[in-house]
Amino acid sequence: MVGQGERARTFIHPGRGCRRVPYGRRAWAARAWGCRIIAAHDPLCSPAPPRGRRAVTVSPDRPEGLRAPLPDTVPVGLPLRTGYLLTLVVGPLAVLALVLPVALAGGWGPRWYDGVLGAGMYALSIMGITAGYHRHFTHLSFKAKRPLRIALGVAGGLAMEGPVTLWVAEHRRHHQYADREGDPHSPWKYGTGRRALLKGLWHAQVGWFTSTLRSHHPRYAPDLLADPDVRRLDRWYPLTIAVSLGLPPALVLAVTQDARSALVTFFWASLVRYAVVHHVTWSVNSVAHAFGPRHYATRDQSRDVPWVALLTFGEGWHNLHHADPNSARHGGLRGQPDLTAWLIARFERWGWAYDVRWPDERRIAARLRAEAAGRRVPYGQVPAK
Repeated sequence: MVGQGERARTFIHPGRGCRRVPYGRRAWAARAWGCRIIAAHDPLCSPAPPRGRRAVTVSPDRPEGLRAPLPDTVPVGLPLRTGYLLTLVVGPLAVLALVLPVALAGGWGPRWYDGVLGAGMYALSIMGITAGYHRHFTHLSFKAKRPLRIALGVAGGLAMEGPVTLWVAEHRRHHQYADREGDPHSPWKYGTGRRALLKGLWHAQVGWFTSTLRSHHPRYAPDLLADPDVRRLDRWYPLTIAVSLGLPPALVLAVTQDARSALVTFFWASLVRYAVVHHVTWSVNSVAHAFGPRHYATRDQSRDVPWVALLTFGEGWHNLHHADPNSARHGGLRGQPDLTAWLIARFERWGWAYDVRWPDERRIAARLRAEAAGRRVPYGQVPAK
């Protein structure tokens, strides 16, 4: 019999059937064994649910089931922010500052195989960003068979620009507020004057990584958070960094058995390549939103920059991209080659990619009309005429 002050609870334990135990030490011991409450004799005094599983109390003036909107941004802790600064700002700039001194030092200049390895890793990581992180994961420009989807995620990680979910959330917020308040990396952040633009270009290139706020993943990338493969890619991102930096010198060391030669390769094919990839990619944020012609009347300042398009395999044709973000092709005009779109077309032909969204004049015109009317067009939808 349960004494006064002891409230009976019914527990169920796997393989042991049901039994009643007093609410107290034995009850919590039973819970520790893996039991769960299935009945309570005293509903007025039930134990608090475990931390992390507490139900949300609905306010009397709020209808049940109505959730508050998720915030755009969340604060970044000091350890994570320091990691961003070291890998995305300080590291690439320090490497580029060392290029000339190292090249002039005796015996430390790049060899032909350093160039081959560096160019190969550059092409793989840039294509991972453009076809993978950007057009596939962020804008859903095409669907990919599972092996290709995972391969694109790994290739994008080789660029060392962050895990998939982080990259996608930041870029989707950029499109949400392109060149307006809320855009994480607009070069027009400080105004339109010459000094303001110079400051804004620095901000769009690397300065925005110093922000104490980051895009809220549950708001901007819920589809990726629900994908087990993407969660694994995020979890193993540090290993991807190690492969990106370590593979070129490891290959040279295996062939030459010369540690000094491998160290030279590490500098040129790993560090310099990583720094160039970063600043080529970030130039889309800065240069392609400030200079160059505009062929589509979007509400932002996206522009077409040929040399950026050449180095980024088509990303520099940025105006069409903002006119039709879901399109798998960015270079839509004559004389605008797009190597990433060419590769996506090969994937489609081989059956690895499907539901590819190629440029559609009707969709582009409808989106531009909606933007002119001040209506936001959700990704993948064609607004009504």
